[in-house]
Amino acid sequence: MRLPARSPFTRSLLASSVALGTVGAAAFSLSAPASAETSRGVEIPAFYNAPASVPAAPGTLIRSEPMPLAVNLPVVFPGKATRMMYSSIDSSGKPVAVTGAFIQSTKPWTGSGPRPVVAFAVGTIGQGDQCAPSYGLEHPVVLGIGSGGNTFGINYDMTQMSTLLNQGYSIALTDYVGLGATDRLHTYVNRVDQGHALLDAARAVRSLGVPATTPIGAWGYSQGGGAAASAAELQPGYAPDVPLKGAYAGAPPADLAVTLKGIDGNLIAGVIGYSLNGFAQSYPQIRPVVDANINAAGRAALQDISTQCIGDTIGSYAFRKTSSWTNSGKSMSDIIAANPAAKQVLDEQRIGRSRPAAPVLVTSDIGDGTVPHPQVRQLAVDWCAKGANVTYRPFGLPDPTGDKAALHHVAGILEGLPGALTWMKGRLAGQTVPSGCATLPAQP
Repeated sequence: MRLPARSPFTRSLLASSVALGTVGAAAFSLSAPASAETSRGVEIPAFYNAPASVPAAPGTLIRSEPMPLAVNLPVVFPGKATRMMYSSIDSSGKPVAVTGAFIQSTKPWTGSGPRPVVAFAVGTIGQGDQCAPSYGLEHPVVLGIGSGGNTFGINYDMTQMSTLLNQGYSIALTDYVGLGATDRLHTYVNRVDQGHALLDAARAVRSLGVPATTPIGAWGYSQGGGAAASAAELQPGYAPDVPLKGAYAGAPPADLAVTLKGIDGNLIAGVIGYSLNGFAQSYPQIRPVVDANINAAGRAALQDISTQCIGDTIGSYAFRKTSSWTNSGKSMSDIIAANPAAKQVLDEQRIGRSRPAAPVLVTSDIGDGTVPHPQVRQLAVDWCAKGANVTYRPFGLPDPTGDKAALHHVAGILEGLPGALTWMKGRLAGQTVPSGCATLPAQP
């Protein structure tokens, strides 16, 4: 399968970055290129064009600029924003440019020590660059009409971010690898890419005035929960210099093999296309598997999905079965399970095989069949078995219908938010928390 095309300019950037490989920090340019790209009728500011040379040191600030906020009121998103591009390390071990934003809370900080920073990872928002969370701070509702299709996107996680800003916390927001930055496709739910990108956002804001000793929290739900969970377990080895005090992982897709089955035929079934596009880009062994099994309808869908926001994907592919994308009529889950190379790649995305050093809060709605509850609970079990400090909180009731409309998954955001905020306040204040692993066997 040929990866979905972006533009001649983007393809040349990608080819250049592959050829250059690892480069020294002295080689990069702080200035943004003059040209801008367009995705589904939305012009992506030239700021998001990655340089040909990316600093080798992760967390290096490549460029930054003041960014206006669409919403900025005393009690609704009280902050001052700076758009940023910084370096990270992707799953192949090479430097990659990642965009994001630093949002400084304008609420008075009355706690002791420096104002804490929450490294924030958004939930599933799309694969097109116009869906980038940082771009969404300036344009919370994105509408576009273009030759590649129309687009509609909403930066729905601004609600959670506003809650954190109102507590006096600043936010280091990551756009993830390839979402915003125009040199490649977004590597959706890639365990290493998203964990590194979140940790390196916390590093990058040091160049924007944040002291290195500032307490850091990691926060995310759904895709963001997976990123926060990944960051928590990667931090001891990858970023021991990041003073991570706690990580909130709401509904994390810790086991993609299980999650893939839950999403297939679901309201957000099309996001499977985000995964296939991203993994085919990052892992050469995936490309021939997709190429051999996908039919014309599947190829057209993957091309279409590669530039969509989540609203577009729901509108176009809700309740779609991946079996309609394959030559054999088998689901992508069955095809991946039968192919050792593809199965290994999916297995490498499993979260829960390393012990987080910081306390972690794991939440899930019991009826969630979109990011299935059992695999969330299993993550807590796996971490407890490794001696981690885990607080596990299930909510709601089972759903015998399988949550095909993702209602329980959405409900989990609101169910988990108040408790997660209280829990995170304790961690950022330096309070200890007893592990809940002893009570886990009795919880659903």
